[in-house]
Amino acid sequence: MTTDSHPDIIVIGAGIVGIGAAAFLAEAGHKVTVIDRTGICEETSSGNAAAFAFSDVLPLAHKGMIGQVPKWLADPLGPLSIPPAYLPKLLPWLFRFWRAGSSASYERSLGAQAALMRLAEVEWMDLLDRSATRGMLREDGSLELYESEAEFRSSLPGWAVRDRFGISYRHLEAHELPDYQPGLAGTFSRGTFVPHWKTVGDPKLFGQAIWSYAERNGATFMRGDVGLAMQAKDDRVLVQLREGRTLTTRRLVIAAGAWSHRLARHFGDRIPLETERGYNTTLPKKAFDVRRQLIFSGHGFVITPLDTGLRVGGAVEFGGLDRPPNFARSKAMLAKAQRFLPGLDARGGREWMGFRPSLPDSLPVIGRSRNDAKVLYAFGHGHLGLTQAAATGRLIRDLVMGQTPPMDLSPFDPQRFHGR
Repeated sequence: MTTDSHPDIIVIGAGIVGIGAAAFLAEAGHKVTVIDRTGICEETSSGNAAAFAFSDVLPLAHKGMIGQVPKWLADPLGPLSIPPAYLPKLLPWLFRFWRAGSSASYERSLGAQAALMRLAEVEWMDLLDRSATRGMLREDGSLELYESEAEFRSSLPGWAVRDRFGISYRHLEAHELPDYQPGLAGTFSRGTFVPHWKTVGDPKLFGQAIWSYAERNGATFMRGDVGLAMQAKDDRVLVQLREGRTLTTRRLVIAAGAWSHRLARHFGDRIPLETERGYNTTLPKKAFDVRRQLIFSGHGFVITPLDTGLRVGGAVEFGGLDRPPNFARSKAMLAKAQRFLPGLDARGGREWMGFRPSLPDSLPVIGRSRNDAKVLYAFGHGHLGLTQAAATGRLIRDLVMGQTPPMDLSPFDPQRFHGR
């Protein structure tokens, strides 16, 4: 075993959140090393829906959501699935999720989410300019589609909440829908267009481009599997890799997505992180001319036009990190996409499954370990990791440098679940 006195800061996790933190820290002059077992944006951040969902401010545990769960669970290929054998393990998380839907908890999470989204949009647009990656941004808006007047009416309280935060949108009648997306099935009676919704041409390539910027500022990458042992010792943190190498660093940032809670236990922090397993199929670009991201909220999936293909994905399966994928879920979404877009060519697709790190109140943890201020956490963003990565990177940089963050971080405190 070799021991290296290496960087000022180690970031564990080379997904988009870890890369965002590395980019901000390297800009500020820190010697940063990012460690990941595979590579830059090779896992969950490679297969997301590519959206900058800055208007998606509603916590998942909003009023009425818990009432939908039995109906969704009745459909094994519906928007939400929990394998029966996994349910006992999930029950404590579901209880916290239910509590997060109370009026007081919901309002706290809503205000915090909206503040993080405002910061995310500002920080992303600035970072795109600094990194010369704005050309990878698409500003086509999104189109949410409803199959009935009842479904549209049930969405209105959520849009009213967005009114409180100045989010722009426009409700559409059925006859207007072809102007926003030609070729839709006639089953849709209403829609909502969100003009400021943005996507990137390909999330993996985008993340790698942001990493190239961090690298130009001095950040380095090391392939390694963290997990044997980590400990704080005097003014350093020791990180032992399974490959037999031990690194020391002045500060450690854990941004390992759905695996982060396992690493946090090394420092005495037990954070109730669960895994939303998301599925998709990426078709060739020629499969259908999709003009902008299409959102089928009643079915829990989206269709995103990428520079590299057409991505059909979404849904939530709470099944942990160890169960094999159930690609029947991606096939079910693809079959619905063919129904909603008659003429969609479903041949030649690549199926994928990834792990979204989810906390009961829909907010990530951004802050310090309870037992050691040298250890910082940046994980639990659920399906909003790409959207919130630049804000998280900015906040982690401020904490490392002892600067006052531009927003209240108490709702994101890693200790907020302690004793609850």
